[in-house]
Amino acid sequence: MIKLVAFVDGSAFSKSVCELAAWVAKRTNGNIDIVHVLEPNPNAGKVTDLSGSIGLGARTALLSELAELDAQMAKLSHQRGRAILEDAKNILIAEGVDEVSTFLRNEGIVEAAQNFETDADLMVIGKRGEGSESNDEHPGSSLERVVRASHRPVMVASREFKPIQRVLIAFDGGPSALKAVSYLAQNPAFSDLDCHLLSVTSPTQRAKTRLEEAAVSLRASGYTIETSLEQGQAEVVITEKLKSLEIDLLLMGAYGHSRIRNLIIGSTTTAMLSACRIPVLLFR
Repeated sequence: MIKLVAFVDGSAFSKSVCELAAWVAKRTNGNIDIVHVLEPNPNAGKVTDLSGSIGLGARTALLSELAELDAQMAKLSHQRGRAILEDAKNILIAEGVDEVSTFLRNEGIVEAAQNFETDADLMVIGKRGEGSESNDEHPGSSLERVVRASHRPVMVASREFKPIQRVLIAFDGGPSALKAVSYLAQNPAFSDLDCHLLSVTSPTQRAKTRLEEAAVSLRASGYTIETSLEQGQAEVVITEKLKSLEIDLLLMGAYGHSRIRNLIIGSTTTAMLSACRIPVLLFR
């Protein structure tokens, strides 16, 4: 049995987050903690100093009204959060998940992820949050922060979920890619999926050996594996392979370079998350 933590926020991605978490839980006899975060409002209770423009009595009355308004908004936010959690729980129960717990947290999303990952095996989050409701598929601002801060695999839900049958592992031989291979090898509940190992690099003997060693590890756990080694720009080759093989889930390492380098030349991780219309399971 594994523990999953699913973050929901009422966005268009929340239903997909629940369905994706349910898909994993049913295969692994897992249980799910659903978390909704009420991020602190830094402006709550603040008011411009109006003492020079209105009388003391009026200012006191205004402050009192603003404090009452803040309290009402906080109450509504909690009620809405509970409703979001209840809806998510109903989706999971309808999907056949028996063990579901709900949590409403008053903290930042990164802090919540760090607190819940202690007992978690896998975290599930939407590609974009509630404040990003456009059709743009670029990942939301919170996602990168959560993935960078997490020590657990993070599964990023796409806008719509469909049953997963074909999996692609983007394999570069690095530590995070080896974690992806190890994760599948240790979870034979997924061994009925069609699995493809792709390495985008120069066809050196060392690269070929690493790729075959990874394939052997997965075959020993019951997987049927196909491998390919291709040259080119990683995100371009991977995107083309996702389409040609009709892949349903991508596994890859996350943010392997420093923040500064990513700012200068961009990140394969961010590029893939932007290009993908399927779930992505990230490892650090």
